[in-house]
Amino acid sequence: MIKPNFVCSFFFKFRDKITLMRFILQFCFLLIFCTCAMAPVKKEKINGVSFVASRDTITNEHVVSVVKLNANYAAIMPFGFVKDISHPEIIHNSDRQWFGETRAGAKQYIKELSKNHLKIMIKPQIWVWHGEFTGLIKMESEENWKLLEQSYSKFILEYAELAEETEADIFCIGTELENFVAHRPAYWLELITEIKKTYSGKLTYAANWNEFNKTPFWSKLDYIGIDAYFPVSDSKTPTIKECLEGWKNHKQDVKNVSDKYNKLILFTEYGYRSVDFSGKAPWKSDRSMNQVNLQAQSNTTEALFQTFWKEDWFAGGFIWKWFHNYSESGGNNNHQFTPQNKPVETLIRKQYSLN
Repeated sequence: MIKPNFVCSFFFKFRDKITLMRFILQFCFLLIFCTCAMAPVKKEKINGVSFVASRDTITNEHVVSVVKLNANYAAIMPFGFVKDISHPEIIHNSDRQWFGETRAGAKQYIKELSKNHLKIMIKPQIWVWHGEFTGLIKMESEENWKLLEQSYSKFILEYAELAEETEADIFCIGTELENFVAHRPAYWLELITEIKKTYSGKLTYAANWNEFNKTPFWSKLDYIGIDAYFPVSDSKTPTIKECLEGWKNHKQDVKNVSDKYNKLILFTEYGYRSVDFSGKAPWKSDRSMNQVNLQAQSNTTEALFQTFWKEDWFAGGFIWKWFHNYSESGGNNNHQFTPQNKPVETLIRKQYSLN
């Protein structure tokens, strides 16, 4: 209980009305300041594009469409090549590669994109001749495993150096290499240690959608990276409602891994083709799947946004994929992944404008 003599002394001190008003205003300002300081800060989502390497240099003209999409990140993807899934040598920075697939090309792309205040993830990838899946890469002898490790370290550390040189915000240490990771976990732990000696930014790994919950080194990285081609619907033209239902079990699995390691989830790739049955096996790029279905692409993408983008444990993602020559890419007759010049592009632009 406040004593009367205290009240009297208080108001005696502020008997001057102007002094009292100043005190009240200062108190209110302090209260507002403290309230704002205690309020949680909403983190900006990573609204990214997977910027495809080309034969040529890029200019501001090629970046404008990325800016208009309201993207704030671009993934730059230099490539290394192997002859087959049991071959240990990775060829990279070759004169036979496209410019954008090399170190010089990646550096030039980063420089041009950065002029427009786009942040960068460098995501070196491997291409197996004849398009065989990288997750199947597996050596047939200990000798070849050692050779592969030496070759991969040379490949990935070169781009870790580039990431440090260009001050890239995120570096991805590998993409969809399930067998390699499963059979050589000690090597990957050593590799992460070596990368950290070179690169001081944030690290992730792009695990395939059916690989991420077995990846053994998430505790050593900053983001749990997933190439998010989860099956969500068997329908020819899946509805948003069907896809939301199809996401429920997958979402819980993703959340469980996030909770286990106390790490944010990053979709290092996400997206759907504009074809019939786009949500059934989203990872497929078969040319035989050629029946254009723009609504299927839009519905599956909208369901993904509704499922993840509002979650505070979800960092964001990179749409697969964005070509530099915007006016010649995608379109209403295109049945591939790119959202360019399709209805889904408007949907992505709207989502990316929200934060």
